[in-house]
Amino acid sequence: MLDECAKIRIDVLRMVFASREGHLPSAFSIVETLYAVYANKHEHDVFFLSKGHAGAALFATLAHFGILEKQELLSYCAYDSRLGGHPHRTVPGVMNSSGSLWHGFPVAAGYAFSRKIKHEPGEVFCLIGDGESNEGTIWETAMYAEQLHLSNFVCIIDKNNSQVRAMTSIHLPAKFESFGWEVREVDGHSVEELKRVLFEPHEKPLCVIANTKKGKGVRELEENFMAWHHKAPGADEYEKFRAEILSQSDSNAL
Repeated sequence: MLDECAKIRIDVLRMVFASREGHLPSAFSIVETLYAVYANKHEHDVFFLSKGHAGAALFATLAHFGILEKQELLSYCAYDSRLGGHPHRTVPGVMNSSGSLWHGFPVAAGYAFSRKIKHEPGEVFCLIGDGESNEGTIWETAMYAEQLHLSNFVCIIDKNNSQVRAMTSIHLPAKFESFGWEVREVDGHSVEELKRVLFEPHEKPLCVIANTKKGKGVRELEENFMAWHHKAPGADEYEKFRAEILSQSDSNAL
C-alpha cells in the first residue's frame, strides 16, 4: 500500500514543483485517506473534498486510478488548465467546486439527503480539515445530518494539527458524538485501518477522525509545515524530497 501512496506523493511533488503553486503539507497528509477511499469504494459511492487547498492530492489520486489522464497533471495551475489550485466540479471525478473552507461539507450532506429520499444506493464521503471544523457551518451541517438520519453520510476529518498556532481543534470525538453521530478514530496513514472503518456498516452519520501528519513522507515538511504551507520546492529540494519518498517504498516501479 505504501508503494501506491508513494507514487501519488511523487506526482503531487512534481505538480507543485513544476507549477510553483499548491499546498504540499496539506496534500501529503491526505494521500492514504484518498487511496483508501478510491481503492475500495463501490460503484455508487461518491467523494467530496471540502479542504480544497489539498486539491493536488485529489488530482493525483484521480490520475492514479485512471479517472484523469496522467499527462494532464503537468498542466496543474497553468493558464487555462482544468486543474486549478482548488478543484472545480467540471473536472472528471470532482463532485464540488471549492475555495473557502467548509463549502464542501454542507453540499455533500445535501447530496446524501437527495440520495436518501430517492432511495439511491451508495455512501457519500466528505473529507474536511481539522481547522475547517472551527467553522460554524460544519456544526450546522452536523445537526442537519443527524436530524435527517443520514446513515449514508461519512465525514472524514484530516486531523493533522494544522491549527496549533490558532484555535486548536480539540474534543472532536465527543463533539460529534454529542451531535448524534457515530465516531471512529484511526491512524490516518494506515490504509488498512481506514478501509476497515470507512466501509463498515453504520446506522447514523459516521465521523472518521484520521490522525495524520501534515507533510507526511518528507521530514522537512513534517517538522516545518507552517513554513511550507504554501511554498514550492526548488530544484535541489525537489530531488531531495523525491529521493526521501522513494526510499520509503519497497517497489522499484516508482
